[in-house]
Amino acid sequence: MPLFLDLFAGAGGLSEGFIQAGYTPIAHIEMDKAACNTLKTRAAFHWLNDHGNRALYNRYLARDITREEFYRQVPDAVLNTVLNYEISEQTLPVIFNQVDALLNGRHLDIVIGGPPCQAYSIAGRSRSETNMVGDRRNYLYRLYAEFLRRYQPRCFVFENVVGLLSAKEEDGTLHLENMISLFKQCGYTTKYQILTASDYGVLQNRKRVILIGVRGERIREFYPKIRPLHNWYTVNDLLSDLPSLHAGEGIVGPTETLHYSGHYLYRFHIKENDMEPVTFHQARPHTAQDLEIYRLAVEAWNAGHRRLTYLDIPTHLQTHANKTSFLDRFKVVAGDLPSSQTIVAHIARDGHYFIHPDIEQNRSLTPREAARIQTFPDNYYFEAIKDEPSRTVAFKQIGNAVPVQLAYRIAKALLPKFQRRGDQIHE
Repeated sequence: MPLFLDLFAGAGGLSEGFIQAGYTPIAHIEMDKAACNTLKTRAAFHWLNDHGNRALYNRYLARDITREEFYRQVPDAVLNTVLNYEISEQTLPVIFNQVDALLNGRHLDIVIGGPPCQAYSIAGRSRSETNMVGDRRNYLYRLYAEFLRRYQPRCFVFENVVGLLSAKEEDGTLHLENMISLFKQCGYTTKYQILTASDYGVLQNRKRVILIGVRGERIREFYPKIRPLHNWYTVNDLLSDLPSLHAGEGIVGPTETLHYSGHYLYRFHIKENDMEPVTFHQARPHTAQDLEIYRLAVEAWNAGHRRLTYLDIPTHLQTHANKTSFLDRFKVVAGDLPSSQTIVAHIARDGHYFIHPDIEQNRSLTPREAARIQTFPDNYYFEAIKDEPSRTVAFKQIGNAVPVQLAYRIAKALLPKFQRRGDQIHE
């Protein structure tokens, strides 16, 4: 099984897809402490699952034992694969030392990851007085390149937002061109494609730039054929088995799901068993103003499938200063339409961009619903810094993640490339 290193790992969406495809993680490097706890808990889950001890994991989700007690029953060698560091020139030496120890003489096959996208995103640049020019996050790819220089993996996968294609350096050159040039200096030929998540089993219209590089200079047709899947599923296929909730209802702990007669959740590795419990199915409370806006949005949808923009709602309800972008922040999630048409790319950390069309569920998404949109398995648990779980922290991790099924399709398409002939990847 190919060995991979995950940089800027976040909550592990990219990594989970590669693990599902049969790859083995050497380490995950992430600066956010809460996300690191999520990665540790997921690493513990995989170890327990491989050793036939899911009961311990279920006891932890039910809060029969604390996180500290749970971690004590998992080998340190499993938990220590999660490295809580901000990747910087100052931290590179200690990170390299720890990755070297984890490799223990083995060769790293692939590096995956994508630096934080805010500096490249079009929305982020539009909100910045400097258009994000000079932002240090623009240059994290240079640190990514240092891992390529040191470990010489056979290939790498670099993920980011479509805004990367137009983001510019201070001298006016494109970051993408400079990035590809730097990777070439490190010994890699790099190509990229724009992939739409809804083409690969994700019920969300999210686009990502996926750069793939391979070691060697005379390699031409190496970008894998990631074949789109026919997507006929609807929102009901995604959410119909989750219990109905009003605003402010639900719990973070395990909640039994309803009977599910569909295929989507099983096909894409989200659900394992009928009526199995899920965590984080908890709706945030809403103000009277939120509920009034949601009511108007739902009524407009039910009256003729018309969507309100922010500028359509009454002036006294318009409290956001930003009236030029994210005008679709009250988009209705309609159960009978394809999710690729009804769920937009941005999952806000509090979920307020989405509304259920059922007036009895006049609310925003729960973290579990958002996690399903991102194709995280139902047994994926999102940690906070302290032992107490946090709906808000979970939303942040879910919204920033790479959809698991998009990562899985990339990983599966790459797997046949790991046919050794010398030191390079060949067709």
